[in-house]
Amino acid sequence: MSDLILRLIDILPDGRACALSRAIVTTNRPKSLHSHEFFELLWVQNGRIKHVTPTGATDLSEGDLLFVQPQHTHGLQGRGSDAMVVSVSLHPDVIDSILTRHPNLSGRYFWANSPTPPRFFRDIRKLADLNHAAVLLERQKPSQLAAESFLLPLLSALDSEDLDLPATAPGWLTEACNAARDPGVFRDGAAGFVRVAGRAHAHVSRTTRQFLAQSPSEYVNHIRMAHAARQLTGTGDSLSEIAADCGIPNLSHFHKLFLAHHGMTPAQFRRMHQRNAVQPELSI
Repeated sequence: MSDLILRLIDILPDGRACALSRAIVTTNRPKSLHSHEFFELLWVQNGRIKHVTPTGATDLSEGDLLFVQPQHTHGLQGRGSDAMVVSVSLHPDVIDSILTRHPNLSGRYFWANSPTPPRFFRDIRKLADLNHAAVLLERQKPSQLAAESFLLPLLSALDSEDLDLPATAPGWLTEACNAARDPGVFRDGAAGFVRVAGRAHAHVSRTTRQFLAQSPSEYVNHIRMAHAARQLTGTGDSLSEIAADCGIPNLSHFHKLFLAHHGMTPAQFRRMHQRNAVQPELSI
């Protein structure tokens, strides 16, 4: 499989700072992977996508968000006829300018030192906000101001949600915590966390307890149960399917963990939140 390079002059001609596109992703296997001479913010608007990189493939679903850097090589394959993505191409000058004014973003998002695009998730309400911002972006001139007006609120929101580790925490722990949000990692539980940390299990366990006050299993289970909650409210998948998607095939154990994290059973959580999504309850 050969690689293609998408040229800056073809995607962002005439000094444009950004370009937004929407695409239905076919189920055909990509004939080649591609990289860019620009940055790309990509999210799954509908359905499921296989994200293919030189190191393998992972599944993306509605709300998954990728920060793609020029050196990243990847391709997309739909998991069904309704698979749709939204892509915002961004001129490198936009990204450089933001980092110059906000150096605290170094090492994260578009500026992460990662062989594959950093991945985040927007729930149904946050995805609606992102789509609204995308519509506003389409209506503006493709200037740097328009690009920053779209991008900065998203980065600010993600920053407020990001893990707040002490400055003394080792860099590998931060990278492992971010990587653990990937289903390909958290499905393997503590073993997946230790694998991406790249350290001995005992050392990872001691460091995680020191800086997170949790064991690797406890940290990963928190991510798993947050993922389960999103699946319960955003999909019609069965409890057994969701449990397996979290990497917990034992349904009894899944129920126990979910109850401990959310204070109610998975079925109760689904009934309450799916009902409230249609007809919110008002508190007086």
